[in-house]
Amino acid sequence: MIKVSDHALVRFLERSGAMQFNTLRASIAASLERAAAAAELLGSTNCVIVADGLKYVIEDGILVTVLDQDMRVRRRRR
Repeated sequence: MIKVSDHALVRFLERSGAMQFNTLRASIAASLERAAAAAELLGSTNCVIVADGLKYVIEDGILVTVLDQDMRVRRRRR
């Protein structure tokens, strides 16, 4: 039986038109904007926004991952 990777599933949804990624991307960005702007006022473009049971990890102003509330945030080595 063929297994489908997460990467392949995302590419299928994106390229088949089954999901409007740009619309979804804009919606997520808009919902996080206020909290990210508050962090930026404090001098940080890196933050973790907790909402609706999820953790949104922002690095350099870019949403890089979304974690379950029980998952730990790992800091990237630079």
